[in-house]
Amino acid sequence: MNQPATTLYDKFGGEDTIGKVVDYFYELVLADNTVNHFFKDTDMEKQRKHQTKFISFALGGPNQYSGQSMAKAHAGMNLQEEHFAAIAGHLHDALAHFGVGEPDIDQVLTHVASLKDDILHK
Repeated sequence: MNQPATTLYDKFGGEDTIGKVVDYFYELVLADNTVNHFFKDTDMEKQRKHQTKFISFALGGPNQYSGQSMAKAHAGMNLQEEHFAAIAGHLHDALAHFGVGEPDIDQVLTHVASLKDDILHK
């Protein structure tokens, strides 16, 4: 009998582990002058919780994400390629920091890249 495919959400350890990755991710983001100004007026506790639910869902976990669409969430920010690349790089580094292998990181970043048109130049 075939076992059901394990999602990246399950493989990474569920929402608790993803929450730790998100916390570290934001440490990297907030230390980066390329992108940290986008978060200067952001409630970071709320942002961390929101991002944890979004990433959990994106990795195959339960759909607890009830936030705005990517386009609405980034409206008026005028994010450019270099901002997107910086955020993707920090996500890569946060995942690697917690021992996620490159093939899985590539899968996550491919999913993130699929959202690019809804995020940039809004």
